[in-house]
Amino acid sequence: MPGVADKVVIVTGAGGGLGRSYARFLAANGALVVVNDLGGARDGSGSGTSMADAVVDEIRSAGGRAVANYSSVATAEGAAEIVATALDEFGAVHGIVSNAGILRDGAFHKMSDDNWDSVLRVHLYGGYHVIRAAWPHLREQQFGRIVVATSTSGLYGNFGQANYGAAKAGLVGLINTLAIEGAKHNITANAIAPLAATRMTADIAPQDVLDKLDPELVAPAVGYLVSEENHDTSSVFVVGGGLVQRVAQFQNDGVRFTARPTLPEIAGRWNEIRDMANAKLGSNPV
Repeated sequence: MPGVADKVVIVTGAGGGLGRSYARFLAANGALVVVNDLGGARDGSGSGTSMADAVVDEIRSAGGRAVANYSSVATAEGAAEIVATALDEFGAVHGIVSNAGILRDGAFHKMSDDNWDSVLRVHLYGGYHVIRAAWPHLREQQFGRIVVATSTSGLYGNFGQANYGAAKAGLVGLINTLAIEGAKHNITANAIAPLAATRMTADIAPQDVLDKLDPELVAPAVGYLVSEENHDTSSVFVVGGGLVQRVAQFQNDGVRFTARPTLPEIAGRWNEIRDMANAKLGSNPV
């Protein structure tokens, strides 16, 4: 059966918002879902089991298959427990949706080391830890589908989110390399930048905008990216409000100097250097 049927997919941060939508959508399409959620507040404080349990109950009530996990993604030990839950309950792991996140916004000149570190630990290190724990299993079975949650704040920037934006941009760098290393093992790695009304975005966008951004509209794209049919890799998609669009880095032909240019020579050709009129999809030149 095509799609995600009988595939074991871990969804982190699945106790509410987007993660809940992903978990429910995947289960409705036949996936066996590990619903991971620490059960904390938006800033990462606290913990509990009720959020993950509620989503598992929803899935099972609808005839789907799911199991709860309450471990933190921010440590290697927690990530190992998440993957162990998938293996113990369902006997395999085929897909990872790295969605868990927290917010600790603040202008850069007021950014504390703790707020910087905490956000990177959950988003960037959390993605690394969970994917790293699953990676040997994906390689061994010659199949894997990875989706990380980036953000338009990471792609384009957003006031007050230096920590969040840096973490989200870092995840794009991660999937770019995972796509290369996973290619011969039938492992794809992609990123989505979701636009949705959740507790994470409740005070970030105007209500009339949030009203158009149902989290349920993001889930189908995530479902496709973890499916057998998907072979796209190292790609980033902005998804929200019914729109699914790919975004990518582009490069122009540049200007080549035969000898070390002087400062005036660089300045004199700067408009050519920065002109993107005939730019092409970028790639690593080495």
